[in-house]
Amino acid sequence: MKIEGLLSDKYIELHLEAGTKSQIIEKMLLIAGSHPGVTSPKKLRHDVLRREKEMSTGIGKRIALPHAKTEAVSTPVLALATLQEGVDFDAIDNEPVQIVFLLATPEEMLSEHLKLLGRITRLAGRSALRDKLLAANDAAGVLDLFREEEKDLPQI
Repeated sequence: MKIEGLLSDKYIELHLEAGTKSQIIEKMLLIAGSHPGVTSPKKLRHDVLRREKEMSTGIGKRIALPHAKTEAVSTPVLALATLQEGVDFDAIDNEPVQIVFLLATPEEMLSEHLKLLGRITRLAGRSALRDKLLAANDAAGVLDLFREEEKDLPQI
């Protein structure tokens, strides 16, 4: 399992318009909600918001990574958006967020969940990758970018 294998153009939204953290999360849930692995969009929303309430998933470097281990999905689900404008996400570095990943994995996939969080954090932590994501004009370009970045990395 790799990021580029979990993503598809259906779950990538470039230049998303949202003014608040709540709006971003709701729009990301709508994007991910159509994934065939989502068995309960309502439960997914509840679990993502519950996790966000525990601690902000604004991880710094203009990235947010709302996520949940949940019974609301039968397979790992990943959505990605770049934002038109930076938005306050209560990030640990107090910088506005411009790149958002939403990750949901089944409850029993704890190890994979943690490895996916780590992989996303490491890759998106690279400034060159963030710049390319923000400059991307289409979902195919985003998928190519992750394919290239992960080519020498092992499957999760």
